[in-house]
Amino acid sequence: MRASRWWLLLLSALVLVSSCAVLRIEAAVGIEPPLKLQWHYYRNSCHNAETYVTHQVKYYWKQDRSLAPKLIRMLYADCFVTGCDASILLDGPHSEKTAPQNAGILGFPMVVIDKIKQVLEERCPGVVSCADILNLAARDAANLAGGPSYPVLTGRRDGMSSSAATVDLPLHAISWESALAYFESRGLNMLDLTTLLGGHSMGKTNCSFITDRLYNFNNTGKPDPSMDSSFLAQMRDQCPPNSKNQVYLDPDSGSSYSFSKFFYARVLKHEAVLGIDQQIASNNDSSQIAQEYDASFEDFRKMFALSMSRMGNIKVLTGNQGQIRENCRVVNGK
Repeated sequence: MRASRWWLLLLSALVLVSSCAVLRIEAAVGIEPPLKLQWHYYRNSCHNAETYVTHQVKYYWKQDRSLAPKLIRMLYADCFVTGCDASILLDGPHSEKTAPQNAGILGFPMVVIDKIKQVLEERCPGVVSCADILNLAARDAANLAGGPSYPVLTGRRDGMSSSAATVDLPLHAISWESALAYFESRGLNMLDLTTLLGGHSMGKTNCSFITDRLYNFNNTGKPDPSMDSSFLAQMRDQCPPNSKNQVYLDPDSGSSYSFSKFFYARVLKHEAVLGIDQQIASNNDSSQIAQEYDASFEDFRKMFALSMSRMGNIKVLTGNQGQIRENCRVVNGK
């Protein structure tokens, strides 16, 4: 199935989403899928490629369920920098993975991608790109964690360079306006921003990223006034000053590392862990979206599928662009 037809089918499925999101779907479809991407691109060249990816992701997810938020975070870190070209996977003393913003995704998820690539190279050498593997693996892990399953268009090529200097991913202390501008610079919008932040319904963050909210918000010497007082006390217990602890981004999801229907409820009750998540409630439009997602978890899942698909189409390489790396960590010939 060609990309354009798949896109229409996905949008048709999303018509059931209630009015708040439907009004924004037209605006959301700003990144058209590249014409050379296809659904089941590997049907003839590596027939069971997607099945192999799914089996491997499921195997490693059962060992460590934190794989789901980490793979989603890895895909975000890849696509938002130079595009969805698997440059985040390249090794090197100054590669993207060495940037401080990417410290949390090193290790296990990288090893899982390596294992998937190894399996595919044994069965279909030189056929399946690392960029497609990452997109498929993130989708499968999200689905295992209770998120949506959705078709991933494939046919991407891998980039051949990676530099920490290109990593401009915002750190957690960022205003809503700056975050939205960053998304818009990649062709996404407020609906995508509000929806993709819902990925924070699972996973952990370091206390260092929320210390300012707890003790010295905007250098006032006081906590973030947008935090519920009881929740503030709870977070201070888990993150005393200078703590190196980690906390769950959504205590309702916690160690299950699953998509939680309570994430947006917590935002609306001023119980979000990250400041950027709490700012969803400070904007009229994003607050309305949060209210809709709080009322219907299925609406959130459908829109998360659309936003993940759109993110996966940012500046992809196709055809003669890039290469299909034999080893996801190294450019071919090096």
